[in-house]
Amino acid sequence: MALLNFDASTVESTSFEPVPAGQYEAVITDSEIQPTRTGTGSYLKLTFSIVSGEWRNRLLFTRLNLDNPNPVAVRIAQEELSAICRAVGVLQPKDSAELHGLPMLVRVRVIEGDNGPQNEIRGYRALPKQTQPAPVRTAPVTEELPW
Repeated sequence: MALLNFDASTVESTSFEPVPAGQYEAVITDSEIQPTRTGTGSYLKLTFSIVSGEWRNRLLFTRLNLDNPNPVAVRIAQEELSAICRAVGVLQPKDSAELHGLPMLVRVRVIEGDNGPQNEIRGYRALPKQTQPAPVRTAPVTEELPW
């Protein structure tokens, strides 16, 4: 038993409702290889965290079937991993941890899952490059100004 002295009415609770469909700036915060339910392969489970906007700190998940007896599933997973690598600029990672903490845009949609609506990541893109303002150039002073 632990004495809490806590008032839940003063703290917002976390929602498990899916975030609305759209594009979000996110980073990978965790990755691990998990066995498939059938035991015939494994997948790379990636956890993303939205890093800006109204949905900041919400988590999104995806699974990439990189080791699977179905070659189509493997091809799709490799294409998705390639898109992630290109989005963060790490083209030849030796470990999934090399992809952690690097911002990218993820395109999210809402689908009907087994337990109700859920999010699905449907695309990855590099963040747009920030356009730097052109330096202000001034003409050289050719005459003295009366101060």
